[in-house]
Amino acid sequence: MLSIKSEENVSAEMRDGTVLKADIYRPDDGGDHPTLLLRTPYWKLNPRYIKAARNLAARGYTVICQDMRGRYDSEGEFLWQFMDNSLTGDAEDGYDTVEWASNLKHSDGQIGTWGHSYDGWTSWRMAELQPPALKAIHASGMGTESLDMNFGIFETGRRLEWTYMMAADMRRRSGAKHGPHSPVEAVNQWRAIERGKWIWYLPFENIPDEIFSALTPQLKAFYKEQNVEMWNFDNVHPKVNIPAGMFTGWWDRVIGTVKQYTGLEQNGPDHLKGQHRLVVGPWSHMMTNLNRNLGPIDYGSEAEETWENLILRWYDYQFKGIDDGIGSEPGVKLFILGANEWTFENEWPIKRAETVPVYLHSDGSANTPYGNGSLSYDQPAGETPDTYSYDPSDPVMSVMDIDAQAMPRDQKPLNGRKDVLVYQTAPFESPTRFVGPVELELWAASDAIDTDWTAKLILVEESGLAVNLTYGIMRARYRSGFDQEEFLDPDVPNQFTIKLNPVGIEIQPGQRLRLDVSSSDFPNFDRNHNTGKDFWSDTEFKIAKQTVFHNSEMPSRLLMPLS
Repeated sequence: MLSIKSEENVSAEMRDGTVLKADIYRPDDGGDHPTLLLRTPYWKLNPRYIKAARNLAARGYTVICQDMRGRYDSEGEFLWQFMDNSLTGDAEDGYDTVEWASNLKHSDGQIGTWGHSYDGWTSWRMAELQPPALKAIHASGMGTESLDMNFGIFETGRRLEWTYMMAADMRRRSGAKHGPHSPVEAVNQWRAIERGKWIWYLPFENIPDEIFSALTPQLKAFYKEQNVEMWNFDNVHPKVNIPAGMFTGWWDRVIGTVKQYTGLEQNGPDHLKGQHRLVVGPWSHMMTNLNRNLGPIDYGSEAEETWENLILRWYDYQFKGIDDGIGSEPGVKLFILGANEWTFENEWPIKRAETVPVYLHSDGSANTPYGNGSLSYDQPAGETPDTYSYDPSDPVMSVMDIDAQAMPRDQKPLNGRKDVLVYQTAPFESPTRFVGPVELELWAASDAIDTDWTAKLILVEESGLAVNLTYGIMRARYRSGFDQEEFLDPDVPNQFTIKLNPVGIEIQPGQRLRLDVSSSDFPNFDRNHNTGKDFWSDTEFKIAKQTVFHNSEMPSRLLMPLS
């Protein structure tokens, strides 16, 4: 490990004259080193960045942490990622910063990026413009499409807390006397005081401007465009002319990261195919918590990892020629839950996986886990449909982290809800592995002209522990496409194809798979009022009567990736 030195608030002038500020960490040996660049809206002095930057520098890299335009110590106006990306200037700022960094003293001219979530977004944006000094990126926790993350529905819990946290710096910059002025203060105040009011507030368009400070206009504009694709990285992949490393987790809200890998391999430059790397672990969206324990389950020592080690392994190979096996490994590395082991695959989704239908059954009494809903490979015949009422004033609450970040949690608190239909398998008799995308083909009807359908896949242990594996949701008006709003004919059955996030699990003997079907998952997702009106102005609620069919003519079924 090398001793390091640091410089604070180093200026980089962008093409329009705006000055962005960065902190630089480098080995204190007088030599030239590869440079790893982080561009972030979350403050370059965030303790997680300082820790990672110092660790990376001690391993022989010059490390740059830069505040993005309009954030903290940098000049300019902050325009966030949930808008027309050509307006943000982040691609151009990234290009200019890369070229600036390559000319710094003690840079050897090789620039790579490191970043997760929004910070990963900045990497993909700059890679699109192909700055000459950018030789590789490591951009994790960032999907190809924003619609893969929000399913066309506002993520009430996460997005409001996140915006409130982001607005703290806007208050500070504006000179507002009232706080919060720091991210930590904002998160604490949101969870202790503000959350219980604003996640329920109606109509959304009337939320007072001071709550989210200068971000309020961007937030309200975004709320009205939930069905609009904001990122479109599938258009970027053909332009990425450098190797890309990335990681995500089975409980990452932005597990659409896997599509970044697939897009590069299928649509990127031919000479780079086979050079990209994807890692999917037993983790959530938090890159600082890549531990063996997530929620109530211990996945063993094989699950232990650190953000810095993933970055170092990638760049030691790309920039220093250190090959610990990564050069000959297949491109996809997956942690299989249940088996608690890593496997390598040549592609994603894996070709050998067979899509198998698992059918929903009951005699009309699937409400709650104490009903008679079941899942099996047998096709249904004449079966009585299941019914429930969905009341937007009493939604099914998300059993997840407080800000609706996905992570494994025992779902028992929802056991008494009659507006949740529960279908589960018999105990598995032998290890059975499912790896890949999951879909639910749901035959259903509502007496409302618009409503939501939710699907949650759950692993049930012999002890009764019931842990969420993946989830999906569909707003009925978007069933034919996010750009094709189409309201329902009341009480007329439709087939709804609900995409769930992918899974990678080996079910062990004695365990069960369970599917929960309902019409709300709040505040993970905004409530559907069942009225068909605009979500931002509507204050009316309608109780909807929902019917789920499972018979020979309308066979509702899960499509599972048996591997």
